[in-house]
Amino acid sequence: MASTEKKKKSDSARTKVRPAGFPTREQVMDFIATSDQPAGKREIAKAFGLKGQEKIALKALLKDMADEGLIDIGPARAFHKMGGVPKVTVLRIVDVDDTTLIATPERWEAEGQPAPRLRVMERGKRGALTIGDRILARTEEAGRGWVAHPMKKLAKASEELLGVVEEADGGKLWLRPVDKRIRRDTPISDAGTAKKGDLVLAEPVGRPPRITARVTDILGDPFAPRSFSLIAIHKHGIPHVFSERVEEEAVTASSLALHEEKREDLRHLPIVAIDPVDARDHDDAVWAAPDDDPANEGGYKAIVAIADVSYYVRPGSALDREARKRGNSVYFPDLVVPMLPHQLSSDMCSLRAGEDRAAMACHLVLDAAGKVKSWRFSRAVIRVAAVLAYEDAQAAIDGEKPLDLLEPALKPLWACWALLRKARDKREPLALDLPERRVVLDEYGKIVSVAVRERLDAHMLIEDYMIAANVAAAKALEAKKAPVMYRVHEPPSRDKLVALKDYLATFDIEFALGQVVKPATFNRLIARIGEAEEKPQIMEQILRSQTQAYYAPSNMGHFGLALGSYAHFTSPIRRYADLLVHRALVGAYGLELPAPKGDIPDRSSLSGEDMENMGRVGEMISQHERRAMEAERETIDRYVAAFLAAHVGDLVEARITGVQSFGFFATVEGLGVDGLVPVSTLGDERFFFDEAGRALEGVESGDRYTVGQRLQLRLAEADPINGSLRFELPDALPQRPSFKKDRVRPGSVRRGRPTNIRHIGSKRGKHRR
Repeated sequence: MASTEKKKKSDSARTKVRPAGFPTREQVMDFIATSDQPAGKREIAKAFGLKGQEKIALKALLKDMADEGLIDIGPARAFHKMGGVPKVTVLRIVDVDDTTLIATPERWEAEGQPAPRLRVMERGKRGALTIGDRILARTEEAGRGWVAHPMKKLAKASEELLGVVEEADGGKLWLRPVDKRIRRDTPISDAGTAKKGDLVLAEPVGRPPRITARVTDILGDPFAPRSFSLIAIHKHGIPHVFSERVEEEAVTASSLALHEEKREDLRHLPIVAIDPVDARDHDDAVWAAPDDDPANEGGYKAIVAIADVSYYVRPGSALDREARKRGNSVYFPDLVVPMLPHQLSSDMCSLRAGEDRAAMACHLVLDAAGKVKSWRFSRAVIRVAAVLAYEDAQAAIDGEKPLDLLEPALKPLWACWALLRKARDKREPLALDLPERRVVLDEYGKIVSVAVRERLDAHMLIEDYMIAANVAAAKALEAKKAPVMYRVHEPPSRDKLVALKDYLATFDIEFALGQVVKPATFNRLIARIGEAEEKPQIMEQILRSQTQAYYAPSNMGHFGLALGSYAHFTSPIRRYADLLVHRALVGAYGLELPAPKGDIPDRSSLSGEDMENMGRVGEMISQHERRAMEAERETIDRYVAAFLAAHVGDLVEARITGVQSFGFFATVEGLGVDGLVPVSTLGDERFFFDEAGRALEGVESGDRYTVGQRLQLRLAEADPINGSLRFELPDALPQRPSFKKDRVRPGSVRRGRPTNIRHIGSKRGKHRR
């Protein structure tokens, strides 16, 4: 007891007696608050020139300050103001508030206090950050909250892991990732209540190379209906649950009066909606008839009627903020993650047959050459005569299926489309006829078939009507000098064109770089190829050479469509960009309707905030579009792998689409899904990797595997969890599927280049060619 009392007195004396020139509490606090780097004990000592015993005294001071609740210790043993955030720290972006990204500290250990939400202040090139990103940021208090100034974007190594729990011999649990780019499993150190076969979210624990996984959430059976979509939703951080407030506002908005007396009444016209057979919402309908104006002989008038979403989703509302956060609807084979709640997206805003609906109508007048002579926009009320599947509309027009609306609706639509085709053919847009995969499920979510979606005239008809309306919307807003959210597609970069030239040279096809490149340039190239065997992969390579389309308030034209002005107007149920274009038209052409009663915002035109943030919003929704495309593609890959899992061991007709040093990728004909043929399965001989010629060649046999080659392969593995396929040559020795429970565990597998590979650089490749 005496010894303890003596120690307390000694500690107390040490904390009170400080060397001369030693910093005060206030000076230490001021340094921590203003430092532009993590302020640990070493940095504080260096700043005040402390040495020897002074450093010991500083350690005691910092402990006292922490005990008194003045400071807290953060990551990397750095100090910061208690209840605050380190001056420099790692943040994770978790949300977006209108156009401002919101981040929280990656590590927050203050008990009883929720992690602060910091507003991320982006500078320079915007749009580089999105939800899920990690950043090193400088932080500061501003007003009643905190703001973060990004210093560096960090790797996503410490993100949550999504995978399936597997059990190895001895009962040890491993996490098999759903991302096929991750080639190693992770040992599970804390499974919680998760069991073998569960789809789980986990967080990494420890430091490389000894990373383990701690399960945080159990998502269920990875093979249950909708699980493949659930994997994509969680992996990409796609918002998929509406808050009660948003749902309630959707119910309120859906009850708004149509104000038929103030809308143009188009209910007498036989307007039809033509959509995919499995469409969940219908946001466009079309009508056409010969123009009765004698001055426009041979011309047509047409109406493209689009759901008037801007009437229900108004600037500044909770619905608007949620729609902006999502950017677009995401379509999976088994479900839709809608941009708007179902009360609007699949009910009041969906153009159902036989029901009065609010619409934004684009009225077009075409001359006999297919040129749009005039256009106007109105808020209308319509009553769709029928919702037709593409296949049914096509069958009716081909005389294969009787339809009452054939004469009054479909034949005029097709006749008017003949004029639109004239105009399209004249401007020569990029014509890449690439297959689109379609997964068909039964009512229980079971896969019925996987096939390439058939391309019908009915598809192209609707596409051309939509393009005409989109062009009219852009030009209508330009005429009023109103803000426009353009759909921009820039010409290919020189680097992409050089890569395409080198690729085409492997087929002995010349491609001049000095020419002015237009969409027609690529069309003529495709025409020269004709129906040659290599046509599909050349079209794919032409597609890869194109830039990615995006949304922006500045016009750079649309290269692929060969259009000078283009804006998305026709799908406001599922795209936020279209909603902004509708609002701009309402404001530019005085289409506002009487203000609703209650808490719903008065205006349905663009707000000042909309106009001010057009650039930032364009970047955000472009990111969300790319996120949706990747999630949809990966989900289809998983469904196709699940479909093919029952055919492991079967022979398939395939085409080589890529060659690497570790093997080649082949695409199954008719399914559009690819898989790997590892070089280790090609035999015991050594193989040269011809990088320039994109080929693997056997040293002894001379067997050559090159891009474009068609061959028969055996399906060796189909893994639905990560959507990967593995093939082997028909006479290859059997390989154990990597997902079997008795497979070789990570760590025991030999890594690096296969032993039977020798790399050939580009110089040798060029010589060979």
